[in-house]
Amino acid sequence: MKITWLGHAAFLLESDKKVLIDPFITGNPLSPWKVEDIEADVIVVTHGHGDHLGDAVEIAKKNDAPIICIHELSRILARKNVEAVGMNIGGTAKVRDVKFTMTPAWHSADVEEDDTIISAGTPAGIIVEMDAKVYHTGDTDVFLDMQLIGELHKPDVMLTPIGDWYTMGIKGAVKALELVKPKVAIPMHYNTFPVIKQDPEEFKKAVEEKLDVRVVILKPGESFEYP
Repeated sequence: MKITWLGHAAFLLESDKKVLIDPFITGNPLSPWKVEDIEADVIVVTHGHGDHLGDAVEIAKKNDAPIICIHELSRILARKNVEAVGMNIGGTAKVRDVKFTMTPAWHSADVEEDDTIISAGTPAGIIVEMDAKVYHTGDTDVFLDMQLIGELHKPDVMLTPIGDWYTMGIKGAVKALELVKPKVAIPMHYNTFPVIKQDPEEFKKAVEEKLDVRVVILKPGESFEYP
């Protein structure tokens, strides 16, 4: 599987299909791509905040791609003339021959439209299974039930926030890896804005001193091939 980081929490996973997660492209100062350059078979949105929902609707229309998200957010997106596949925590769905399992996340999740805050369900993480299992935690703090996610699903690669302020920081992310036990970790959700500035090398050092987990640091636009 080819994993490309588009900055912030946006990733493109490529195997037999292309899965795009949290496509915050427009307005993302770290994204090296343009919306019109992105191809995707399926889009995943972990929650409704603008830096995760991002350009999902435009990209979905351009690619005729369904958007997978929490049920309440799917009802909001369906009004925008896209195919929205609503799921809920713990559920597994197969969409376009790709398996998706929705996991908990500790965060908030409302959508803002026309200066109005709209309830959009709960935040989530997602496990994407193609020729490898990738766990995108979504925006979250570490929580003890991550151990169950590791035991039940055994993800190969974990995409984890380290930015602090809005999510867990480095210390929490190291603990999250200890609970989940992936083979590879890729940090995300850092350095997009000044308040989430972090040194990924500090994260890498902390992980590799304590755990048998390989940390891969990507620059926006860079890719990693697993295995």
